[in-house]
Amino acid sequence: MSIAADLTVEGVTLTAGARQLVRDVSLTASAGEVVGLVGPNGSGKSSLLRAVYRVLRPAAGTVRVDGADAWALPTRQLARTVAAVVQDSAADFDLAVREVVAMGRTPHKRMLAGDTAEDAAVIDDALAAVDADRLADRPFDRLSGGERQRVLIARALAQRPALLVLDEPTNHLDIRHQLDVLGVLRRLPATVLLALHDLNLAAYYCDRLHVLSEGGIVASGPPAEVLTPALLADVYGVVGEVSVHPRTGAPQVTFLPDGR
Repeated sequence: MSIAADLTVEGVTLTAGARQLVRDVSLTASAGEVVGLVGPNGSGKSSLLRAVYRVLRPAAGTVRVDGADAWALPTRQLARTVAAVVQDSAADFDLAVREVVAMGRTPHKRMLAGDTAEDAAVIDDALAAVDADRLADRPFDRLSGGERQRVLIARALAQRPALLVLDEPTNHLDIRHQLDVLGVLRRLPATVLLALHDLNLAAYYCDRLHVLSEGGIVASGPPAEVLTPALLADVYGVVGEVSVHPRTGAPQVTFLPDGR
């Protein structure tokens, strides 16, 4: 794995035609941190991640990785530094799972170069990390949604990035694999920036949270400082209680559907 990278987002505004998706957002993820983006649907989480992994160009502001403008880096250099797992990927590769994961090694190889023993070991490690080693020879396009998600995460791990960006990486995963995948991300030497809907998972696995609402950041800090009943009411429009879990020590959010 590459040395973890510092991420700095400075005053980023994103637009789609006349519509503003994100406005004047600034945030950081220090080397080795796991930083979460949380907020309601449509709050700008996915759009902001797209600016970081260079799919949606900012209308204003900059995205810097270890001080370098991410949008000015050569594509190959960026691919050696930043890997992304996008939400609900439409990828439908006519390849075996192992071949899909091997695609993560492409930025580190010369064109048409075959896999080395090191590549094979990295691919094996990535598959094992997400409990997908038994899927290695199966056709990717015949997998379930959850199996595909794990394989795409393995492909990103095989890339050995310094910054790993993930949009709802637990989508389609059963609870065991949600915990397994987030545990892997927590142990990586890389910097991790991810969007999550599950606030309890975000509270347990993230060092810091940035809360987005209507395209702007409304709160930032450690989960214990950010997740409050007032924030749940203001941002999500729900009534909830926040306690400290007696075993994990992490904040635990309990929602009260009837407001009592």
